Amino acid sequence: MDCLRAKCVALTFDDGPAESTGRLLDILAAHHVRATFFIVGEQAAKFPELVRREHEAGHQIADHSYTHADLGRASTKKIMSELTRTQEAIRRASGFTPTMLRPPYGSLSKRLTAITRRMGLAQVLWTVDPLDWEHHDTKYVERRVLKAVKPGYIVLMHDIHPTTVAAVPAIIETLAAEGYSFVTVPELFGGTLTPGKEYVRLDSGDRQGLP
Repeated sequence: MDCLRAKCVALTFDDGPAESTGRLLDILAAHHVRATFFIVGEQAAKFPELVRREHEAGHQIADHSYTHADLGRASTKKIMSELTRTQEAIRRASGFTPTMLRPPYGSLSKRLTAITRRMGLAQVLWTVDPLDWEHHDTKYVERRVLKAVKPGYIVLMHDIHPTTVAAVPAIIETLAAEGYSFVTVPELFGGTLTPGKEYVRLDSGDRQGLP
């Protein structure tokens, strides 16, 4: 799919997997939607079967540090530990080694950029944040996402919150009715991402959504 021409949106989920992730995977499967999961290494070690299930279902899985650390303020040693341990935990669980990182809190630094470039990790941020970590209210999350989404945007949510998972069916159904296609982050940008580069949204100007 050419997301420079189609109305694409990337649904992304942070901080899992958790017990509520299984329900989310059921929802995504029922709607034939693929998403991108930014996985915390500690959680991957705790729920390897869910990481494996995400991968086998065709979702994109990526690194979100091992302990949800502030990588932008961390030392080189701390960054390397957080990233390499998470990469290994995901690889052990799924057989897949991630090529993307979402820095917790969106915390960036020149040091982190240099390390991710060497490690082959693109840095993925977001365009829409419904503050679901603060407002555990399904309708609130649903309204915030639907109000903010535009073609080429990346939506940040957290699969660790059952209230967020409960908002996903209505979000998918409403956006699908508006003509949106759901893609993974790499698909949004046309394939391979550049290590070290920061990705926030697809910038396509007036070409977005043309027939």
